[in-house]
Amino acid sequence: MTEVADLIVTGAVIRTADRTNPVVEAFAVRDGRILALGSAADIERFRGRRTRTLEVGDAAVYPGFVDVHNHHALAGRTDLFELSLPQALTLDEILDRVRDKAASLPQDAWIVGGAVPTTLLPTLANTASRLRLDEAAGGRPVVLVEDSRHNRWANTRALELAGITVDSIPSSGVTMLDPDDGTPTGVLLEAAGIPVQEAYDRSGGLTPAQHAAASRRGVELLNSFGITTFQDAGVSVEILQALADLDRADELHAWVVSSLLINDEIFGFDPIGEPLIARGEEFRTAHHRPDFVKIFLDGVPPARTASFLEPYPADAAHGAHFHGETTMTFDELAGWLRAVAARGLGAKVHCTGDGSARLVLDVAEALRAEGITTPIQIAHGQFLADSDIPRLRALDVSADISPFIWYPGVIPQALADVLGERAEHSQPNRALIDAGALVAGGSDWPVSESPNTLEGLQGLVTRADPLGRAPGVLWPAQAITAEEALEVFTINAATAMGLAAETGSLAVGKSADFVVLARDAIAGPADEIVHTEVLSTWFAGREVYSR
Repeated sequence: MTEVADLIVTGAVIRTADRTNPVVEAFAVRDGRILALGSAADIERFRGRRTRTLEVGDAAVYPGFVDVHNHHALAGRTDLFELSLPQALTLDEILDRVRDKAASLPQDAWIVGGAVPTTLLPTLANTASRLRLDEAAGGRPVVLVEDSRHNRWANTRALELAGITVDSIPSSGVTMLDPDDGTPTGVLLEAAGIPVQEAYDRSGGLTPAQHAAASRRGVELLNSFGITTFQDAGVSVEILQALADLDRADELHAWVVSSLLINDEIFGFDPIGEPLIARGEEFRTAHHRPDFVKIFLDGVPPARTASFLEPYPADAAHGAHFHGETTMTFDELAGWLRAVAARGLGAKVHCTGDGSARLVLDVAEALRAEGITTPIQIAHGQFLADSDIPRLRALDVSADISPFIWYPGVIPQALADVLGERAEHSQPNRALIDAGALVAGGSDWPVSESPNTLEGLQGLVTRADPLGRAPGVLWPAQAITAEEALEVFTINAATAMGLAAETGSLAVGKSADFVVLARDAIAGPADEIVHTEVLSTWFAGREVYSR
């Protein structure tokens, strides 16, 4: 007896991201799973009296987009509760936004938000700029993250509450001092910003209800861009609890893989490491899987905290032979990866320099020789030595790439300022795919201003800024095809996070996760991909977003 579908979807173009059956005319859904795919005539036999029909006509259906790297709760928190700053603002414009926000707050309330452009940090690293921030806030404590989310800018009151003075400088990270008076400017690089985050948390931080609202809002925003699956690249207990609670209430409209922080240099979450990993299973639900850990192996190039095989250009602070440093030795990283593998977890390892990526691959080679097959992702993968590119496939290490933050714009300019011509050879995606590596797409939102997958698709194909904000192209020889780009943001990303059996392509038995686009975006001009509208997003056969 033929099963009866709950929903039949038909359209002129239905792309499946399944190479064995790449384009179909229709598919049937039952109990949130795909029952069958094929021609419209083939699928008609699954129709019953109560079967609903979604006829998209000339619109296009793609698998729900998959984002292998974002920070959904941080983005939702900023959207709901913080000061949201577009990344291209000048100092005067930032101060105006702070001034407007302060006018609506009690006298002792914190102003928290971001993002401040990386390229603006040198302008902020002086007493005069800090005093201007004091004035704009009316004496309220302020802390703003910069666009990499690794660094912060705090005002005088926030520094006081954090206990940061000229005589009490944080032992970790870099506290930028005024070149004239020697006092902290409020520009805090990497872990130097953690005391300010802790001071804010002591003031109350977010309530459990607000954490849940932040996660819910983050997922809502992702759904609005057609995203139905994502990996959060660094979670706290509060975020884990929010995701589990949402799913148990049938309000989590996405597959979510969480990455449990092992060494926290930027977020200030507590607990991290083994105490956090030990609690992960408490929060496993049908659609939420705490299946990865997150390791920061280096920082970011603009702050010279990324680890490179070749030294940075000489400067007064670091000399001529500074390569940056990794946060762990070979033995320390291997020890952690063995430990998480024993728990059945994978590892997302933050590497923004080719030196840290080399270390991951060296450790992976040792682990694979021991028979350890735990999933490993090199997060960002923006700089890789030519000789290391074939090793990703050989060692089954995936590349988590974020085209949103490398095509021409603010962050690439910041890279060029510190790396020179080396910055032009970033994101070797063509070489990775040709070498057989698994390349998975992520937004790194809210480090990127938007999680719009269509921006990522276009950037991968054109190697140019999809929104036309910055001229030029970046290493155009590394462009990939539009069809490959769609795989990067669907089945490849789902595979990298361990969800290929559930989602990432339209195939029998998988969750009915799909997005309806106004047109077949990847079939037209590459520079028009981003201008395609998302008409609706469906998760497990249910519409979760409609334009």
